[in-house]
Amino acid sequence: MEDLAISLDTVWMLLAAMLVFFMQPGFALCEAGFTRSKNTANILMKNFVDFMFGSLLFWFVGFGFMFGSDGAGFIGAPNWGDLSFYKSDLPVEGFLIFETVFCATSATIVSGAMAERTKFSMYLVYSAFISLFIYPIEGHWTWGGGWLSKLGFHDFAGSAIVHSVGGVLALIGALALGPRIGKYTAEGKSRAIPGHNLSMAALGVFILWMGWFGFNPGSQLAASGEVNRTAISHVFLTTNLAAAAGGVATMFLTWLKYGKPSLSLTLNGILAGLVGITAGCDMVSPPGAVVIGLICGVVLVYAIEFIDRRLHIDDPVGASSVHGVCGILGTLLTGLLATDGGLFYGGGWRFFGVQALGIFVIDLWAAATGILLFYGISKLHGLRVGKRVEEEGLDIYEHGESCYNA
Repeated sequence: MEDLAISLDTVWMLLAAMLVFFMQPGFALCEAGFTRSKNTANILMKNFVDFMFGSLLFWFVGFGFMFGSDGAGFIGAPNWGDLSFYKSDLPVEGFLIFETVFCATSATIVSGAMAERTKFSMYLVYSAFISLFIYPIEGHWTWGGGWLSKLGFHDFAGSAIVHSVGGVLALIGALALGPRIGKYTAEGKSRAIPGHNLSMAALGVFILWMGWFGFNPGSQLAASGEVNRTAISHVFLTTNLAAAAGGVATMFLTWLKYGKPSLSLTLNGILAGLVGITAGCDMVSPPGAVVIGLICGVVLVYAIEFIDRRLHIDDPVGASSVHGVCGILGTLLTGLLATDGGLFYGGGWRFFGVQALGIFVIDLWAAATGILLFYGISKLHGLRVGKRVEEEGLDIYEHGESCYNA
């Protein structure tokens, strides 16, 4: 019976990894749809790069940085491709694959915010740096048994560890690049640059929604026994309710603000609810999940407006708002709405304080390393393509081919 349980848990973990991997084409379609047709091949290529580079680098070094042992709880020892250091009832190869798809997701988030004006060669550099260094170290603090996990910080599936880190890096990268040509008038007024295919973006969001059922329930890493099957069923429900509530909140808010329910913003509202619930999907009740989704769906609209119109940071897909702002919100709301230890459930301030400390230091790490990375690349080699390349499209100049041929 024990062997059967381990086999079931292994199959569940690998199935969940497949669902999270399927989020890569979801991100690719979403980002491509929200940007212009002349850059589609570039967008798709970058999404492949994130998973190709992430797979190799996380297997060779990042897995050890994240899950290897150390004395201070800051960074694990590099494993150099050797997986024997990690001990578990589940096969280490399967766990590596599961963690690899999470690592690739963190890098992919950055792609959309820096779309349509980034040199492909420099994209290779920062994608590798995220998978090799930025993500595994803060991951060690939390999921790797480091100092934050010892304090009691809780991020079940990655609102902070994956999404807020990706969102903060996206914001820093977009700031370092500067806005796309024609995005702002001489007076500083924002101009809309519509994406070329909302059907593609919508399909991408549907795929991401489905993939999140591997992302969140899969983080239980087990399906055998009453405790595990109850847990993954609960996480399925809270994940879905938050996504639906996020989309509904954004749809009605845009209807009130702009006179029409916006499809593009509603798509991001669904993702906002998914990002927000990811930290506490195992600890909040179904009504709590709806509250998190509603809050994230509303805040998303104002966050996109603030970053675009006030800060003049050009993020073509809204990644910094969806993943950054809502990742932070979800982490903090877990400290309030967790049924076991949450402030609103009589748990006191300690758990909320640990959540606040955790999201602060994780995003401070992302911001500091992002500044060094993106501004360092800008100074040493240049991060942005030339004016002619940007105006005519990255597909032909960077890749020698186009997704759309007459």
